[in-house]
Amino acid sequence: MDIGLAIRTIRKQKQITIMQLCEGTGLSKGFISNVENNKTSPSIATLESIADYLGVPLPYLLLTSEQRMNVVRKHERKETTAGSGQIKVQQLTAKGAMRMSIVELPAGASTGISKHAGEESHLVLQGVIQAKQGEDVEMLEAGDSFTWNAIVPHEVTNIGEEPAVVLIAVSKELELDHLLNK
Repeated sequence: MDIGLAIRTIRKQKQITIMQLCEGTGLSKGFISNVENNKTSPSIATLESIADYLGVPLPYLLLTSEQRMNVVRKHERKETTAGSGQIKVQQLTAKGAMRMSIVELPAGASTGISKHAGEESHLVLQGVIQAKQGEDVEMLEAGDSFTWNAIVPHEVTNIGEEPAVVLIAVSKELELDHLLNK
């Protein structure tokens, strides 16, 4: 965790001088300098004062670089295939236990039956699909959405005559995954 760098970066982005920060928080220039250079660890009350002056939520200052926003540009998306290469999968973003993808299924294609820890949410962007989980079977069209617990075997099939495109968000309980792989 690099609290000092976060404070300095935000201060500079907002074009706030160290002296302005000192005046706004009542802290000394030497103390602010030591905080920004990670030579001292400020108390939560002091951090709260700095965060308030900078106009950012206190928890933002406590995030590690891995916990901050993760951006994937369109040209940086990883593309893979599934189902004998006929299903196209674009990985939009992934962070920790969360990932989001766009899946394109040609007419008649199916994801096959799968199961894993976590939950999935789907939004049909184009086409007509059939979502099946256990005895539940639903036909969904563009604009329809659904969520299911992914530990129960499930399958998505394109039942239309055109390609179907589905946005899928998966929240995975990583610590449970090993139980399903036995």
